[in-house]
Amino acid sequence: MNYNLFKLMRRIFLPLIGFLIWSAFTIPASAENPPGKKIIFLGDSITAGYGLDDPDKEAYPALIQERISAAGTKAQVINAGISGDTTAGGLRRVKWALQNGADILVIALGANDGLRGVDPKQTASNLKETILAARKINPDMVILVAGMQMPENMGKDYVGQFAAVFLQIARDQKVLLIPYLLEGVGGIPEMNQPDYIHPTKNGQSVIASNVWTYLEPVIKK
Repeated sequence: MNYNLFKLMRRIFLPLIGFLIWSAFTIPASAENPPGKKIIFLGDSITAGYGLDDPDKEAYPALIQERISAAGTKAQVINAGISGDTTAGGLRRVKWALQNGADILVIALGANDGLRGVDPKQTASNLKETILAARKINPDMVILVAGMQMPENMGKDYVGQFAAVFLQIARDQKVLLIPYLLEGVGGIPEMNQPDYIHPTKNGQSVIASNVWTYLEPVIKK
């Protein structure tokens, strides 16, 4: 098989397979979640917990659920992370992810856009349309967007344009911004697996703290 064709097929079908698996088996991050606000994390492999021994317990959405439960708050976390997903993939599946309703949506997508060199304008458009689609389902839904950054080897101009997408989307669409999902994790070897892309268990814990800073006040409202 032509190698370029193989790469193209892999990009198309791996996220699709992941989506089908998620569709069949997605459950709340904790099987003992109390009733209350429903929080959905729409993300990629970082959210899904790729490479962890037990993603259902170690990925940051599960750690968020632990914090919610420890605080005695009634809220349910659902991890809708799929490895390999992009903002385009998130847009395609947001209606499915929200089919049973949600009070809070955390969009943690864009890393794979950047690594593939997707035009930042396209990433911004996809995020905007995902937000609009979510609001059609529930106009009162609180939406948070997690910022992403690219390594310097992607080129100064691209890195700057890409990072600016998330702040601009937050301002234009009036959603809450988590400035940088991987703050304290990205680029730090000991916080990442050998691929230097996916966080370790400790890295996931730092991410959970990053998200919790902005999510906790929303849950308590």
